[in-house]
Formats: sequence, C-alpha cells, structure tokens
Amino acid sequence: MTMNFSNRLLMIGCGNMAGQMLNRWLECGLSPARVTVVRPSGQPVAQGIEVLTQAPDEIASGTIVLLGMKPYQLSDVAASLKGLLGAHHIIASVLAGTKQAQLRDAFPDVSDIVRIMPNTPVGVGQGVCALFADDATSESARGAIYELMQPLGLAEWIGSESQFNLVTALSGCGPAYLFRFIDALAKAAAQLGLPDAQAGRLALATVQGASTLAAQSSESPGKLADRVASPGGMTRQGMNVLDDDDRLVKLLTDTLRAARDRGDEMERGA
Repeated sequence: MTMNFSNRLLMIGCGNMAGQMLNRWLECGLSPARVTVVRPSGQPVAQGIEVLTQAPDEIASGTIVLLGMKPYQLSDVAASLKGLLGAHHIIASVLAGTKQAQLRDAFPDVSDIVRIMPNTPVGVGQGVCALFADDATSESARGAIYELMQPLGLAEWIGSESQFNLVTALSGCGPAYLFRFIDALAKAAAQLGLPDAQAGRLALATVQGASTLAAQSSESPGKLADRVASPGGMTRQGMNVLDDDDRLVKLLTDTLRAARDRGDEMERGA
C-alpha cells in the first residue's frame, strides 16, 4: 500500500509499538521530512527523520500528534506541549488504559482527539487498529486518522469507549494468545513423537496457511473448519475434542474476560 499522507506527524515517544507503526509508514512511502520524533534519549529512529529531546518551539497547523510514550508520562508531556496545541491539531493516542476524558483534561485546547489500540502485526501491515473518538472530534480528523492507519492493516471504529478494553483483549492481546497456540500445537506434536524443530516448523506453517486462507475466503472460519472435518475422519475426531461442551470457546471466553477485566482495573488505578 502506498501512502498519500499530507499532514505532518509529531511522535511523542517512539518505543516498540510506535516504532513498528513508523517503520511500516516509511515502507509505504511516508516522507521522513514530514515526521518529527520527540524522545529524551535523542537516539535516531530512521534516516531523514528529525529527532528532538524535548518539545519543539512550535507545531504546524494540521499536525497529527501521536502519543506513544508510557501512559504515566501523560501529565509531563501535556505540560511540555502547553500553549503549542489548539483547534488546528489532532491528537492520536496509543496510550493503554488512558481514557478520552483524561486526554481531554490533559489537552483542553484540542478538540480532535482519537484513541487507537494497535497490535504488534502493524509492523508487517497485518495489524488491527481499533479507533475511538467522541462526538467532539470532527469528521475530518476521523478521516485523517483512518487514512493514517490504513497501511497498518485493518482499522475499525468502535461505537463505545466501554468496549475498548474488550477490543484490546481480543486484538491487542490476541497475537500473544495465538503465539501460545502455535507453540502448544508444536509441543503437542512433539510429545506424540515428532522432532521438536520439525513440529515447530509444521505448526507455524499450518497456522500461517490457514490464516491466509481464512482471510481470503468468503466463508466464515467456522464453515471452513467444518469443510475440512469430514464425517468419521481424522479431523472430525480431533474437532470433537475441541468442541466437547464448547471447551475451546469457554477457554477463550475466560481468557478474554481476564484480560478485559485487568484493563478495567488498570483504568481504575488498581
């Protein structure tokens, strides 16, 4: 995907997640000249990108300010940007557990504020970015953020901020659960007799191929599973174990609930 991005981008922090987002944008043609990164270390991030150790003296109208530092740094960052941001700027926050109301309190002069929850595959253009904005955020700002997220993978708006932690549990935490599944699939095959390394290769390739097929198919993953599982065959026998008493669905429901509830606790400062 080739980017057609006309805004300037000011990144406050450029750690693991923000760094992967930036790398993908650069791969898709984002001009380094349009990007400024603020990070206390001053360490370079990519060729041609200006890196500052503190906030710039001014921020051009129309700039998207991406908050990618640690959530506990919000008040300090807001203080450093005081007087620099106003109605002609857009704030995009990837700060976990930081609600829209907190962002509005921190940046009272900015109308256009969007929360974003990306996941790690954004770095390869296969990520998920959940987006939320309240009624005070303009349609033009929503459009600019949506356009910025497009090269990263699937970008979807959620209707209620109360769903943010559930979406985070699904898409933000989900890659870790899938990695664990791949690892468990390989370990199970190894315990039944395959060499460890071979079991790992086969498990990874199987999941990769199946995921690609599911993404390209017009049928749901559930329907695809049933197509593979012929009555009385090997696949159906294994599926009977997974499907017995909805054990897999129940396990994943418990998993997502635990992650969502922890997000709620973090928002309350617990």
